[in-house]
Amino acid sequence: MEVKIVEEKTLYGLSARTDNASEMTPDAGKIPELWQTFDDAVPVDYQNGERVYGIYSDYESDHTGKFTVHAAFDGSDFPAEANLEPITIKQGNYLVFKHTGEMPQIAIDAWTEVWQYFLQESLAQQRLFTTDFEYYPNGNEIEVHIAIK
Repeated sequence: MEVKIVEEKTLYGLSARTDNASEMTPDAGKIPELWQTFDDAVPVDYQNGERVYGIYSDYESDHTGKFTVHAAFDGSDFPAEANLEPITIKQGNYLVFKHTGEMPQIAIDAWTEVWQYFLQESLAQQRLFTTDFEYYPNGNEIEVHIAIK
């Protein structure tokens, strides 16, 4: 993992309000449906450099509270009927966890690493719970960016 300074970036996507406890219950989770709706509504042009992001914001508290999750992309050409909303990744320092392999396992592995890392007693970085995001450079890679002080 490494620390990166990320510049502010506005993306476009769909969102849902959820929490980790709901996402661990197969019938209660909103994230799979959100991504399915996004994939059905938005033709992402991967060949010309458009990429998708999973953005987590509006944290109620910490990893146990509610948050808003966004399925978004870095393009601006999308069908009007998709009703996409602008979403901003805030500028700041992010601790980046990278994984390569098959989806969805790489997302599960990356988030497991994040949770285990921040359970440690003494850390050099403190998690902010402002805006975190997943970036998918391609179909077999994930970079989870966690906002830190």
